[in-house]
Amino acid sequence: MRVSSPGPGFRPRAALAMSQEAADAVLGPASLAALAAVCDLAPLPVLDDLRTDRARGILADADLLVTGWGCPVLDAEVLASAPRLRAVVHAAGSVRPHVTDACWERGIEVSSAAAANALPVAEYTLAMILLTGKQVLERARAYATTRTRDNWLRTSRTIGNHHRTVGIVSASLTGRRVIELLRPHDFDVLLYDPYVTAADAAELGVERVELDALFARSDTVSLHTPLLPATQGLVSRALLDTMRPGAVLINTARGGVVDQDALTDAVRDRRVRAVLDVTDPEVLPPDHPLWDCPDAFLTPHLAGSQGNEWRRLAELAVAETEHWASGAGFRHPVRRERLAFLA
Repeated sequence: MRVSSPGPGFRPRAALAMSQEAADAVLGPASLAALAAVCDLAPLPVLDDLRTDRARGILADADLLVTGWGCPVLDAEVLASAPRLRAVVHAAGSVRPHVTDACWERGIEVSSAAAANALPVAEYTLAMILLTGKQVLERARAYATTRTRDNWLRTSRTIGNHHRTVGIVSASLTGRRVIELLRPHDFDVLLYDPYVTAADAAELGVERVELDALFARSDTVSLHTPLLPATQGLVSRALLDTMRPGAVLINTARGGVVDQDALTDAVRDRRVRAVLDVTDPEVLPPDHPLWDCPDAFLTPHLAGSQGNEWRRLAELAVAETEHWASGAGFRHPVRRERLAFLA
């Protein structure tokens, strides 16, 4: 039996473990060819059930799994069929649904494409910050209704993006990317993250503040914190009540981070505007009042990678496989001790 020893000239035996739909979306022919150039890839179809005879036969000789959305759980029973498995390369964001304690106890190295998936979320966020600062969404609706142009010289001084204050909740991969994208613009940026020091914030070019101060001072608040027991309902009614009249809440994180009832009340009372790519629940019931609120803009969880952006996930997975096989480890490792703080 061949011994797995990543280093120069090593070609890992690899298999794809995900739903067929995810594989069809993310791994086109070019991506599969690129993977096959850096590893010995098990024949298709992908493994969407790791307890079949075929799956156990492939797992028995696999050094590495390339996983994606719909990957079955990698528990102790599955790992018993994969004695040589040493690495998991996830061609998507969160590894929580399939990487278990059994993986860490085996010393299996894990990589994620979360950094690649953070970019389109940050781009969506930047776009919404700019559009809501100019009140483009509301003014476009008014224009479609009246079909006349207002007097631009009488525009309210609350409209515009010059030195608006943007509050970022969590210096996650996406939060940091948003901060980076904001730099060319004339924004004053606040950051709340209990794990970021004042020195870290200064290096990021932002002002570190407590959560209540961020909500009270910001014209726009953008949420980028993972949904954890400690962050469930983090954005409370009390915090929403401190927001400036007409301030904007953007949520591309998880709906459960926000007290949905309190936010609905604030938006219906026209005290706060909201851009929500995620809600709690997801999708909202058809008769939920947010659907018809003029100050709420809802999108169907589309900020993350879609369409041609999936190529970025595949490219990162190929690069990580090649880097690991060379003996250099992963550039985007997921650490067990950090898992509690990740989405």
